[in-house]
Amino acid sequence: MSSLEQLRRQAKALRKAFASGAPEAVARVRAVLPEAAEIKHADALHILAREAGHASWPKLKFSVDAAEMDRAAKAERLKIALYFGQHWVVDALLSETPDLGRDNFGLACAVYDIEHVTAVLGRDPDAATRAIGVRRPMCHLAFSQHLHGQGSESDMLAVANALAEHGASANDFYNYNDQDNSPLSVLYGAIGHSNNMALGRWLLERGADPNDNESLYHATELGHHEGLRMLLDHGAKVEGTNALLRAMDFNDHTAIRMMLQAGADPNEGFFHHPSGEPMGRVYPLHQAARRMNDAEMVRILLDAGADPTVTFDGLAPYEFARVYGNAEVAQALREKGGAVPLQGQIALLARIADGEEPGAFLNPAKLPDELRNMVRAILHQPNVMDHLQRLIAAGMEWDRPDDMGVTPVQTAGWEGLPDIMAYFLRLRPDLSHVNDYGGTLLGTIIHGSENCPDRAERDHIACARLALEEGVALPKRAIELAGEEDMAEFLAEWGAAHPGQVVQDGPG
Repeated sequence: MSSLEQLRRQAKALRKAFASGAPEAVARVRAVLPEAAEIKHADALHILAREAGHASWPKLKFSVDAAEMDRAAKAERLKIALYFGQHWVVDALLSETPDLGRDNFGLACAVYDIEHVTAVLGRDPDAATRAIGVRRPMCHLAFSQHLHGQGSESDMLAVANALAEHGASANDFYNYNDQDNSPLSVLYGAIGHSNNMALGRWLLERGADPNDNESLYHATELGHHEGLRMLLDHGAKVEGTNALLRAMDFNDHTAIRMMLQAGADPNEGFFHHPSGEPMGRVYPLHQAARRMNDAEMVRILLDAGADPTVTFDGLAPYEFARVYGNAEVAQALREKGGAVPLQGQIALLARIADGEEPGAFLNPAKLPDELRNMVRAILHQPNVMDHLQRLIAAGMEWDRPDDMGVTPVQTAGWEGLPDIMAYFLRLRPDLSHVNDYGGTLLGTIIHGSENCPDRAERDHIACARLALEEGVALPKRAIELAGEEDMAEFLAEWGAAHPGQVVQDGPG
């Protein structure tokens, strides 16, 4: 019997003994959960973890799992945790095996072990440019998020300098999924992936190319403007990046002004990313309308020369504002002469957005593709439920995958919106659907718990619970690799309570 199975049996025994009033069991529970009148299996697991000196069941589970891993498996898990910023996993592995970061040179760079890096380069200078797996050392450094855990900025920069002194390039990159058309630069790794402004600045000062198809776009997602300013100051060009549109996803006036001042075109059309992944697809004024930006954003764009009459898929920005229900942008465009008559299904969509009974049904097949995806596009907006229900009642598609195969229910899960997700679940969507990223419904929720910009205010655990209550499989790998600690705890406890739902293999 495995150590974990023994712990689960102990938890069941504790729960049973507590329910019967056994004094020892009651004392154990009261020591951890003083107010508990009854305990669930997850509570019993938590108590066992605390008794073993761990803060939570996932940490105890990980400790047990790690004890059964060989060293190579631990090193691989450390690599993953550093890349995804799973700091509690990094801390647990290095606490148990302090020299684990020295198992290969890439790990040494990723944990900022300057002493070991210096020693290796002293006897093997070519190690600075030799790939470990699919990435060279500078990539291991740039894509590590250790700086936001226990990593030291001074040690990190010392590693960067040591690598550069032995030939590593500030323009290094690796090919994502081995695709030659999708290189990810170390500059993107530092700024866009790791939010490591110190390393981003170091790279730019040493000649890193700011026009790498990734860094500027992702610099708009960070919640601050330091990376964006650095890139623009070093000559980043906005054209062709869709960074303007991405900043508008956050109604970020400051970022838009910065890019316009740097030469961004307020009438720029959309561009296809070299990787082939779909991008923003619309013009800036259309983006302001569909992303529920405010009137000030419209004024910024119009003052910079945006054309209020430009059309996308035959629709003017004003029509976008009306069908998406953005009254503020519609009024701002109307004041600047951008209003146009609404006809046919566009008029019908506008009535739905205005809260009126449409009085007719939509024919989605005759709508532009952009509007056929409206359900997925608006579901993250506040107070949107009534609008969604009116759209779907009028015949709008509610389980249609977008350009990357992501369905509305998956988007609701990624966004961490349990009320919206529950609504879609009542419509009986295809829960077996796998999107083009390889994500199932549960995997998409877990990814959102680590990557959704609004994750701190959302409830991804409630979404995961909804999915699991619907009977979706819980891959063992999802439990093991979940990076957000509360989500990891929830999945571990669910798996312990519902072992029949846990599968060895399966897409995330």
